[in-house]
Amino acid sequence: MELEQALHAARALVLADLMADEVADADIVSLVEDAVVHRRWWVEQWPEGAAFVAGLIAQDVQDALLERYGRWPLCPVCTESGDPHALDVEPELGPDPHWVCPKTAVAVARVGRLRAPAEG
Repeated sequence: MELEQALHAARALVLADLMADEVADADIVSLVEDAVVHRRWWVEQWPEGAAFVAGLIAQDVQDALLERYGRWPLCPVCTESGDPHALDVEPELGPDPHWVCPKTAVAVARVGRLRAPAEG
């Protein structure tokens, strides 16, 4: 049961981030489901990795989005640089994953806690 709880929690966190960026359409939600299926097998093989599954699913979805749609989530820290780039998940394999700007090392938000940009 702990495995299923970890997978459902990870799914909810990644979906929350996609919704914050208003990119949670049906095709993209399918990418999340695919990542959950893939990581279910992984965590069944290594139950101690259940605490790491949220960050891994976030990375899996990010990779799938890059291949099909483009970079996500875009860094809100470096908006004036003219070089849009995606945030990274850190730690790559560890508990309590965060979205971090790879250029400035600024932690933007925990996975699941991205916020929509403020309206001006």
